[in-house]
Amino acid sequence: MATKSFRPPPTTIYRTRTTRAEIKSAADLMLQNAIAQAAAPSPAPALAPGTTFSTASTVNSSPDDLPDPSKLFSRSDASTLLQESNIDERKASAATPRRSTAGMFKAVVSTDLLFLIDTTRSMGSYIAAAKQQVRSIVDEIGKTFFNEAEIRMAVVSYKDHEFNPNIQFLDFTTSVDRVHSFLAGLSIAPRYGDRPEDVLGGIQQAVNALWKNPTRCIIHIGDAPSHGRNLHDMGDTADRFPTPGTEPHGLTYGPLLSQMISKRINYVFLRINNTTDRMVFTFSDEYAATLADTTLLKTNKYYSTLSTNVKRNPSGALLFREVELGITLSALQRLVVNAVTASATRTATRTASRLRKPGNDSSPGSKLPGIGEEEDDDEDDQEDANDPSALPVETVLLPQWEESDWFEETLRMQGFSLNVKHGANTLNDMMERDSNDGLSVLLLTVHKRRLPFAKGFLRMASYARTVSSTNPYVAKSFIKKAPQIAYLVEDMRCQALCKAFALEFNALLVDSPRHSIDFIVTACFKGKSELKSGDELISIEPYIGLDYIKYNTNAGWVNDSKEPSNEAAQAFSHFTFERSRGAFLVSDLQGVDGLLTDPAIHTRDADRFPLSKANLGHEGFKFFFATHECNDICRKLGLKSSRLMIMSGNYDFRSDWPSLPDTLCCSNKLCGKILRRADTRVSDKYPEYQWCEMCFPQLESTTEMEVCRADAPYHKFELSRFFHESQGQKVPRMCPEHDNEQNMFGMFMAMPATPAMLGGWAGAGAGTGGDFSVFSSMAAPAKPAASKSTQADASLVALWDKLKSATVNLEDD
Repeated sequence: MATKSFRPPPTTIYRTRTTRAEIKSAADLMLQNAIAQAAAPSPAPALAPGTTFSTASTVNSSPDDLPDPSKLFSRSDASTLLQESNIDERKASAATPRRSTAGMFKAVVSTDLLFLIDTTRSMGSYIAAAKQQVRSIVDEIGKTFFNEAEIRMAVVSYKDHEFNPNIQFLDFTTSVDRVHSFLAGLSIAPRYGDRPEDVLGGIQQAVNALWKNPTRCIIHIGDAPSHGRNLHDMGDTADRFPTPGTEPHGLTYGPLLSQMISKRINYVFLRINNTTDRMVFTFSDEYAATLADTTLLKTNKYYSTLSTNVKRNPSGALLFREVELGITLSALQRLVVNAVTASATRTATRTASRLRKPGNDSSPGSKLPGIGEEEDDDEDDQEDANDPSALPVETVLLPQWEESDWFEETLRMQGFSLNVKHGANTLNDMMERDSNDGLSVLLLTVHKRRLPFAKGFLRMASYARTVSSTNPYVAKSFIKKAPQIAYLVEDMRCQALCKAFALEFNALLVDSPRHSIDFIVTACFKGKSELKSGDELISIEPYIGLDYIKYNTNAGWVNDSKEPSNEAAQAFSHFTFERSRGAFLVSDLQGVDGLLTDPAIHTRDADRFPLSKANLGHEGFKFFFATHECNDICRKLGLKSSRLMIMSGNYDFRSDWPSLPDTLCCSNKLCGKILRRADTRVSDKYPEYQWCEMCFPQLESTTEMEVCRADAPYHKFELSRFFHESQGQKVPRMCPEHDNEQNMFGMFMAMPATPAMLGGWAGAGAGTGGDFSVFSSMAAPAKPAASKSTQADASLVALWDKLKSATVNLEDD
């Protein structure tokens, strides 16, 4: 008889003899060995009469059946991956301490405002209006920016060359009285001779002013064009200097506009009549060439000629705008304040982009270091033939999603998705702390295009699909050295919280589906490509098209469209601040038809979303309310918070929120579409799961009869490849009765991995007495059922009993 080894009584585990780390190490090793034995290739099963079996040509085989070149992904591997993610988060937080944004709002919105005014006799009433309204203009700008901004004003007046002086100038000052006095003392010239004026001389003086503040804006008021046949349509006989460059100062418009652009001066022209149309169009073309937000009035005769009239980069680019002043002098104040506000939000967006989160490519052409891309001399940073930044962008009009051969690259990935069960208290729980949205481990084989279809400074996006699904996806990978996976995990958490907000937002607008909001889900992965060496770090998300609409930014820019999706987006941002009682504000919204992606969340608590560089904290609240105008949806929701509350610090929020109706999300972990229960599809085979209209048919279309490869008499079992892939699971090779390894791994995958759970793995060390919370969380699931077919099954069951006993001991200890 074998001699029993001595073991202390169950209630006594002495740390002087056995540390928790040692128990964890021993148990982990035992578990790996047992699972490896259970999952080891078994002998060929007994075959039915007249049939043959070959592992080289299996019925209904797929790429997912191919052996993984790495070791089998066991439950221990999953826990290790979760442990690495937790350690990554800690390292990332320590390596990138939260940069303070205090004072950012005041610094950014401080404004240099220059009035460029034609001071001939026909402009007398406009000069008088400017003089009368200058004080109220400054007051209104101050209120818009919570009285934090420094407002400096300058004035340049110009007349034609025969007048002396034809240029009068007041440099920047904060004194409204000085500006008022200067306007009152301007000499008004009679108009005679030709119609054009010395506009270029006035612009030269404006460019040479002492610009200082980050937000810079010229307000140009004039009723006559500049000299030069290329700047008006009056003909040479109406212009004493029709040839460009022949005016006494020899100026041409090109170099002057280039200087304005290089100094990042926004330009707004207040139109009085159509004689200035060609001049404004010509100026706008210079700004448009730099991807500025360039807009002409539709009444401008050259409106249809401006090929770049479509906004290129409205949120962060320079502003060039033509607006109608006409004879409505009372509109002057509103137009000027709007122009300054629009200019400030663009400055803010450019400034905020320097703190942006990894992968946010919303500012074309910006050259900012990405997280984890420190400058060094590592040879990995040297460009070579395999450098992703050298890859061209492919131009494919119609992606061939259903043609698997169209995707040249295959990646086998291990990663994470968020394990969120949405219910009545989900939003409150997620707002309280991040640990409530646990991670679950996914295994996935991805087919993707080798070339990206879009590329920013940090990341590039490629068309992708999975093995068992026809859903279109986007694989986003890093161009340079990739950051830790912790950054992608935080992005996932950010989008999950936004989806929880969206569920309640939609419930409140249940009678208005055109204003529904949803956020795509993302999952992050690490794995190997068959075409490249080393690990690949990517995120996978649904493909929603290329025609993204930018609704707002995290720095106050607002899309002024009246489209339902845009109005819903602005109200949604306001709703998140109100619903969280000022703890969160979701902004930086973009997407297609209300399906949004890549949001930013400003937080009152500096410790929430600490890795996100788009989180501007309380300064972000100021940026939003400085430009937000409540619309009908805000009023329908009864939102009370306003910019006045931001100024005073006294808040009043709506307190009664109706309970969440029967709303849920698609069970596909790579889809997650928000659904009303009435719109869900449920399968008899998987009654606890709900599916959207796109995912549900794929359950049946991928259902097959597979030969069970257990060491048992020949038999088949039914499985849906799509189902297992949608849950991030390997396709089983054995029927449920025999597949204990699958059962054990599936049980682990179903458990939410919270930071507390991960802390047990990461914190345990020899002699440290770290909290062994993983086994504590594993004590609840039921013991795996044993079949009589393999000795490995019995080993697993016995091992489970030992682990359960060890867990109890540790908890008592």
